[in-house]
Amino acid sequence: MWIVLGIAVVIVLWIIASYNNLISLKNQTLNGWKQIDVQLKRRHDLIPNLIETVKGVMKFEQSTLTQVIEARNKAVSAQGTGIAAQAVQENALSGTLRQLFALVENYPNLKSSENVTKLQEELSSTENKISFARQFYNDIATQFNIAQQTFPTNIIANNFGFKPSELFEITDAAEKEVPKVDLNLNK
Repeated sequence: MWIVLGIAVVIVLWIIASYNNLISLKNQTLNGWKQIDVQLKRRHDLIPNLIETVKGVMKFEQSTLTQVIEARNKAVSAQGTGIAAQAVQENALSGTLRQLFALVENYPNLKSSENVTKLQEELSSTENKISFARQFYNDIATQFNIAQQTFPTNIIANNFGFKPSELFEITDAAEKEVPKVDLNLNK
């Protein structure tokens, strides 16, 4: 009788510990996503300032500026639509920002402008923070997914309705390409 009672207590304690671990991982995953959200908001707020700063000088590049604004608006409206949908819009925004930065290089007076330089540095810093936040999110989401899929915790996860977290993936083929570096000094 005591043996059966002891085994029952151990099983109940294991169920509680497994459930609490899954809840902890789920909340850490949500926190990781919120950290990405904070950095994306910062980027979304910086873009209009950059556009306003370069708009007057880049009169001939209005289509690029319009593309950046449209991509930003789509990224803002994609918030709350799910990780995959939001990733697509954020990656599109990153692509248009790269185009804008490349064009700024063609305007010497913009390159020398302290405001443009400062905004570019802020956006670059924010892009790095977004990258680190995505990495943290993917790491913790992977731990959460593994905990849900490994035996015997998968029994608890299935019975309590835990769902795997989506990972933040690169969908733009250009971002997956390895950059070409030419260190040839004989040019």
